[in-house]
Amino acid sequence: MTYKEIITDLKNKIYRPLYLLHGEEPYYIDEISDFIEENVLTDIEKEFNQSILYGRDVDIATIVSNAKRYPMMSNYQVVIVKEGQELDKIEDLASYIENPVTSTILVICYKYKKIDKRKKFAKDIEKKGVLFESAKMYDNQIPEWINNYLKEKKFKISQEATTLLADYLGNDLSKIVNEINKLIINIPENTNITPEHIEKNIGISKDFNVFELQKALGKKDILKSNQIINYFAANPRENPLVKISPILYSYFAKILTYHHLVDKSNNNVAAALGVNPYFIKDYTEATRFYPELKVRQVISLIREYDLKSKGVDSISATDGELMKELIYKIIH
Repeated sequence: MTYKEIITDLKNKIYRPLYLLHGEEPYYIDEISDFIEENVLTDIEKEFNQSILYGRDVDIATIVSNAKRYPMMSNYQVVIVKEGQELDKIEDLASYIENPVTSTILVICYKYKKIDKRKKFAKDIEKKGVLFESAKMYDNQIPEWINNYLKEKKFKISQEATTLLADYLGNDLSKIVNEINKLIINIPENTNITPEHIEKNIGISKDFNVFELQKALGKKDILKSNQIINYFAANPRENPLVKISPILYSYFAKILTYHHLVDKSNNNVAAALGVNPYFIKDYTEATRFYPELKVRQVISLIREYDLKSKGVDSISATDGELMKELIYKIIH
């Protein structure tokens, strides 16, 4: 079942006796378990019929003991096991899974790990309840995810603003949602969100950010590149090299991919690079300034300075000094 199907069933009071929520992306695991915790029982029913357990503090026998209880003055009882990945031998639940108590809704949050879906244990869960995998999203999926999330909240967002958020917040969905929610609480519905909104409400500069640095480097705009990197050097906590280097690496890796494409039509380039067609012209322009050999050199430089930012052969250079050196070597 998908996340939306699970939530739709829960809203329609269609409950399963077991939900095992696993996977590397914690956001959807938290969303489903929080919905069950907050909505299945009334506040009065929760007092007697809702138990929150933690994997590090309980064993399988304790979970089964709680799950086998019958509800008091309610149709259901809810047992939620948070941090289920800390459980020792989760497969020991197999005997309960074969014959679960139908008046119990047992939810196990198994974060950052995956259950082997080929095994009988997983297949039995799917027969009796819900086995939901929350997969980690790739970086190139994040812009569309941001657009869809805001659309559901009745907001629009410009492509530049989407890219700005995606570049700065990465693929941590919980972090993205937290920042977006801080943003939209201060602006009216149906607003078309721009980089100016983001700068004012989240604090990511619309002029001095990694997205703008990429654009400046792609055009070999020395003045703009230096202005941005000087801003980063002056604000090292918000703009550490360890955060910037993976984004630059991804950018130049896309330029290298572009060089190797035979079919350079917009649709093919967009698919191969995993970018919005709106930005293809930026990559086309960048290839004029960065032939393949230079791109390979730049990628090697980014790797080198990423290691230096982590203390490898950096002597006593500050993060700001390393950033300035790197940008100078990329441009010249």
